[in-house]
Amino acid sequence: MQTAEIRRRFLEHFEARGHTVVASASLVSPDPSLLFTVAGMVPFIPYLTGREPAPYPRATSVQKCVRTLDIEEVGKTTRHGTFFQMNGNFSFGDYFKAEAIRFAWELVTGSVDDGGLGLAADRIWPTVYLDDDEAFEAWQAYVPAERIQRRGMDDNYWSTGASGPAGPCSEIHYDRGPAYGPDGGPENDPTGDRFLEIWNLVFMQFERGDGEGKDFPILGELPRKNIDTGMGLERVAFLLQGVDNMYEIDEVAPVLRRAAELAGVTYGADHDTDVRLRVVADHVRSGLMIIGDGVTPGNEGRGYILRRLLRRAVRSMRLLGVEGAVLPTLLPVSRDAMSPSYPDLATDFERISSVAYAEEEAFARTLVAGTALLDTAVTQLKDAGTPQLPGAQAFQLHDTYGFPIDLTLEMAAEQGVTVDEAGFRALMAEQRDRARADARSKRTGGVDVSRFSELLAQHGPTDWLAYETLRTESRVLGVVGDADVAGPGELTRVVLDATPFYAESGGQVADAGHLVWDGGRAEVVDVQRPVKGLVAHQVRVLEGELRGGVELAAEVDLEWRRSACQAHSGTHVVHAALRRVLGPQALQAGSYNRPGYLRLDFAWQGR
Repeated sequence: MQTAEIRRRFLEHFEARGHTVVASASLVSPDPSLLFTVAGMVPFIPYLTGREPAPYPRATSVQKCVRTLDIEEVGKTTRHGTFFQMNGNFSFGDYFKAEAIRFAWELVTGSVDDGGLGLAADRIWPTVYLDDDEAFEAWQAYVPAERIQRRGMDDNYWSTGASGPAGPCSEIHYDRGPAYGPDGGPENDPTGDRFLEIWNLVFMQFERGDGEGKDFPILGELPRKNIDTGMGLERVAFLLQGVDNMYEIDEVAPVLRRAAELAGVTYGADHDTDVRLRVVADHVRSGLMIIGDGVTPGNEGRGYILRRLLRRAVRSMRLLGVEGAVLPTLLPVSRDAMSPSYPDLATDFERISSVAYAEEEAFARTLVAGTALLDTAVTQLKDAGTPQLPGAQAFQLHDTYGFPIDLTLEMAAEQGVTVDEAGFRALMAEQRDRARADARSKRTGGVDVSRFSELLAQHGPTDWLAYETLRTESRVLGVVGDADVAGPGELTRVVLDATPFYAESGGQVADAGHLVWDGGRAEVVDVQRPVKGLVAHQVRVLEGELRGGVELAAEVDLEWRRSACQAHSGTHVVHAALRRVLGPQALQAGSYNRPGYLRLDFAWQGR
């Protein structure tokens, strides 16, 4: 049974049982704590936790997911994958354990002719939490008691890791037969190879309190109990397709086979070769899906993960002896395998492929220079009898040649050399600290930031009125410079209780204008936020003396403000035009705007 067909049957099964079919959310999670959507329940968290009312009592979805913690394990085992799909059904205070178990049983063991998956009923082994008698009894309607195993909190209890919803769960395991391990059910199968977990039914039943690890109090039952389930689509696919692992299913294997053809190797003949082919198959598919959801390669966050996946795929092909570009051959194969489930991959392939191919071209240049430097360094280390690459050399590879540290670690390990990763991280931290210090110096004018913090603590935040007026009657809270008083010709920083001046932000230059007081006048040349909540004005005194306590008028130059705003608006117009002409991958990366001048920085993986 093809993977797309399993997907279709799952959704239709639950739709027929009153569930609203919800399209997969993007891989780019709206949760700021997550780089990617990592589980099928992530889009439903507001409803499951009660933060928002659910728009439907029951839902079902097949959610695109990416998990990146085990990238190094991809290919080495038959169970680690970066991109995967999670089939789920959800109840928001509607049905509970008995119905969830019945729905799952009917789909898993139902006949193929009737829309089920047709798995053998006598090979199903459920597990339940130690004291969950309700789930145990519900399962006995379908499975003999001797095939229902009770397991502890590590295996059969769910919580977020913090106070909030929690509850027992019931896992559905399928016995693949004695060729994969000993008898005895899931409890006697530590690897999970024989009794393969295919579905987890989570019963959100309780409210838990704070605690360490698995040691937390149960505060009571939730007023509305929820169901959250997850069936691994790839795992069910390899069971129903009669293959040994996820790399050999219909949505992944075509890339693996094409990669083997390019390299002139045979899958299954050599362990190391198999690992590299699996890496290629997984990472090409994962890259395709991630780019499809709008991510572009970069040096941080999601962009870095994508870059790492694409480059690992390309380098794995290099290790298999393929020197030329490989993504133009492999990516279309993955598109064809995945587009039956995700048609947008075909219609948007021109954009997706341009991003991927440009990254491979950039990596090819990086690989030549960085590999030569690394090989030379490794040779010198071995000649000197030193088994570790210094952190400074790893940093040079990263900073000068764009070599990711992960790639340096991998390539060094292949040659029997370790890397001083701690030294590398320290140098990276120093570089970030210098960048922060430069930015802080710009904001504070080189003045000790504690001076501004003291003013904030003493007087509270600046009453910032830039969006409301161009003129305020203000009082000087402090003069922050070489002295507490500034005379004609001197530059200093001034903090006011209220200000109409726009501080530099978002690529737009600060306002210009004047401060005028009885017997004095100063020109405002810059405005910054040295600490959160406080606005500081860099001024050049033209007449009189400026000191704390002075009452003055702060007035913005209207023409300067208007021209700066026009430049800012212009960058948005330019950005919109670029996206229309070059496509949505033309993403703003920075800007600078001042009267009569605008600059837009943008990333574009064009060809």
